[in-house]
Amino acid sequence: MLAAMSEPNETRKQRAARRAGEFPPAPEALPRPVLDSHTHLDITVSEAGVPGGGPADDPVAAAIEVAARVGVDRLVQVGVDVDSSRWGATVAATYPAVVATVALHPNEAPRLSDLDEALREIEALAAGDRVRGIGETGMDFFRTGDQGRAAQEESFRAHIDIAKRYGKTLVIHDRDAHADVLRILDDEGAPDTVVLHCFSGDAEFAAECVRRGYLLSFAGTVTFGSATALREAAALTPPEQLLVETDAPYLTPMPHRGRPNASYLIPLTVRSLAATTGTDLDTLCAAISTNGDRAFGPW
Repeated sequence: MLAAMSEPNETRKQRAARRAGEFPPAPEALPRPVLDSHTHLDITVSEAGVPGGGPADDPVAAAIEVAARVGVDRLVQVGVDVDSSRWGATVAATYPAVVATVALHPNEAPRLSDLDEALREIEALAAGDRVRGIGETGMDFFRTGDQGRAAQEESFRAHIDIAKRYGKTLVIHDRDAHADVLRILDDEGAPDTVVLHCFSGDAEFAAECVRRGYLLSFAGTVTFGSATALREAAALTPPEQLLVETDAPYLTPMPHRGRPNASYLIPLTVRSLAATTGTDLDTLCAAISTNGDRAFGPW
């Protein structure tokens, strides 16, 4: 049994209030198992509760169980700071269905009084066998202004280096920073496997990422009515370069937008992607599963 991290921070409480409400009902199960390539179990449990009404004494096991019932049998727990990265590494060592990624979120880097020390902590965690990726790292020009961008870039470059030296997948957070993300990857040389988490670009940016061999991971945002450009990007992404994620507890897919998200809701996004790409559902599930094992496996 492993409890979720406590989150006493007032900002977390405010975010939890915005996500107040019950988890949505479980969707129809998928014909083949897939993974959730990006989730935050710690934040989900601390802010939204235990999905599926599972036992509160082991919320991680409950989240895994309710996801497995609908065909989501593997989870990638993503770190955003040193504490969550440590927690994720412990979770991955405890639960066979979970692997972890570790990193300092781009918006975390400018806040740190000792970025170098935090990066040393991340590198120490990166050596773990159940740590399969370095992320989420990258650039975020939406929440961090000009004054914080130098620290973001320094942190991003350091994470790229760690990913390459340890042979781990690089998981990128990119918000309003497409050109700079590509510039820095070009400067440093990308690792063998790169995942664009919660892909948010248009078809042109998607084509550039596909050309470079990156994996594009689509979240519940692709189901939103206003996300025409995102669906156009998904439509041109080859199945062998496509992943799916929740980014739980955020970005809950339609028709449940605004309610808490969790890995068991992945089938809604997968079915939306199947319709968008014109791909048979069974074929798409098989491709997503294979891509997930290539990026983060074996479990």
